[in-house]
Amino acid sequence: MNFGIIAAGQGSRLVQEGVALPKPLVHIDGRPMIGRLIDIFVRCGAESVSIIVNDEMKEVADYLRELAPSLPCPLNLVVKTTPTSMHSFYELSSLMEGKGRYILTTVDTIFREEDFAGYVRAFAGAGPETDGMMAVTTFIDDEKPLYVATAPDGRITGFLDSYEEGIRYISGGIYGLSGAAIPVLRRCIEEGVGRMRNYQRALVAAGLNLRAYDMNKIIDVDHARDIETADKFLTSEQ
Repeated sequence: MNFGIIAAGQGSRLVQEGVALPKPLVHIDGRPMIGRLIDIFVRCGAESVSIIVNDEMKEVADYLRELAPSLPCPLNLVVKTTPTSMHSFYELSSLMEGKGRYILTTVDTIFREEDFAGYVRAFAGAGPETDGMMAVTTFIDDEKPLYVATAPDGRITGFLDSYEEGIRYISGGIYGLSGAAIPVLRRCIEEGVGRMRNYQRALVAAGLNLRAYDMNKIIDVDHARDIETADKFLTSEQ
């Protein structure tokens, strides 16, 4: 499996709240969060890891370049400032195209390793009719959650900005996709579509077979208080 990390955001809320380090280097569970993700990907059998950081993140780029030689798989680094996470994905897509299935996540998505490993196995073992598998959660601690509507068999039928009766899940910010998702991404870029949630809606509209995978609890680190919350979450089961 190939993996990608979107780490090109500014982390402005953390800066405003007094966190000096760039978000990808903030320590979670004793490690920089981006390093923790890479470690997990490697233990999940990563064939490659592709990462995008913005132009201002010299510390992060230096950290990744120093880390790369010690990894058992290629680390592909893109340094570019982009307007949205969807545009960041577009910059990474050329590195992932033609490599089969891949899993993409934002850098501030925190989960337990065993839950993620189960998700990777499920996506790797899904039949060829599955175009994508999105990690979802019933835990809502997001300012603007993206609700995920599903059919009884687990197929995703829609991505909604507001809750509707019967919806169980929100997006976990982890996207398992196949090559079928790349042409939809290019079309979204050409048409001026912005934001990952609108891209996901486009995937559904294009008829792709997307499945939901409940990954239990997932936390986003958006505020300074989330750092302590994430640490407690990860250590509570150890």
